[in-house]
Amino acid sequence: MASDGKVRIGVIGAGRIGKIHIENLVYRVPDATVVAVADVDVENTRKWAAPYGIKKVLAEPKELINDPEIDAVVICSPTDTHAEYVIEAARAGKQIFCEKPIAQKLDTTKQALAAVEEAGVKLQIGFNRRFDANFKGIRQLVESGKIGEPHLVNITSRDPAPPPIDYVKISGGIFMDMTIHDFDMARYLTGSDVVEVYAVGNVLIDPAIKDAGDFDTAVTILKFANGAVCTIDNSRQAVYGYDQRVEVFGSKGAATAQNETATRVTVSSESGVVSDKPLYFFLERYMESFAQEMNDFVACIRNNTTPPVTGEDGLQSLLIAMAATKSAKENRPVKLAEIG
Repeated sequence: MASDGKVRIGVIGAGRIGKIHIENLVYRVPDATVVAVADVDVENTRKWAAPYGIKKVLAEPKELINDPEIDAVVICSPTDTHAEYVIEAARAGKQIFCEKPIAQKLDTTKQALAAVEEAGVKLQIGFNRRFDANFKGIRQLVESGKIGEPHLVNITSRDPAPPPIDYVKISGGIFMDMTIHDFDMARYLTGSDVVEVYAVGNVLIDPAIKDAGDFDTAVTILKFANGAVCTIDNSRQAVYGYDQRVEVFGSKGAATAQNETATRVTVSSESGVVSDKPLYFFLERYMESFAQEMNDFVACIRNNTTPPVTGEDGLQSLLIAMAATKSAKENRPVKLAEIG
């Protein structure tokens, strides 16, 4: 760490999510300092980074990884580079934050996790929704026993618009790209592991998504080791905004988190009752959670504690996504034991 006790961080990838993490690390994580950024677009990144006081902007991520003045690496590069950089960072003795997923292939993911274990470094996966105050509140209610043993979990996750087709083609599919957040949330809320998956999907929004071999509408049923059952419904297009709702029903009651809106104002008149639509997308909805996950990552380094979202969490969500993809294609339930 730096002489002032701050964790010195290098960020790989200055795209949309990389910029969010950099802004949070600079302005909202007091125990961290951003030492360097690596991105293929060096000139534009240098101009963007200058106001944040980041003087070291590199084209080569491995140069950043091997910089002795860096304690931790935040990986925000394209998915197909994640595992490579996780392995390189582990071998260099760096603490690691990696956006989801580590990789789309099981063997590659396991290789990265083995490198982390061998090096004895920390790895936190970027499932930011765990840090949302509403969902965290439900998890605390489950942990405290106030709603009893979880029986049913219902998760609604619908985007306001489909991603570009070029992205769909490389995304790994809706279960790997979109629902994987919900798979992690389901494990987080129940405190249990998934044993069986049944998923169905269709294309009801954009035929080009079907041509790309994917679904834009899906429902997944998860069976957990503790007996709980979870349903997840996904859509790539909710015309009213970003629909993010959760319910946990247990033996002693239920807890529900509704959508966030711009205001809590409701207008009632003879023509009806009107309130604001949900916030438009994840940048608006989850900005606070992005800041909190970075604070918690830095805290686990400073305090030498286990990261709040581990590599094992990332692996389990990958297994569920792979099982869901197989289930939807083969039209049958799939046990996780079949996958890995």
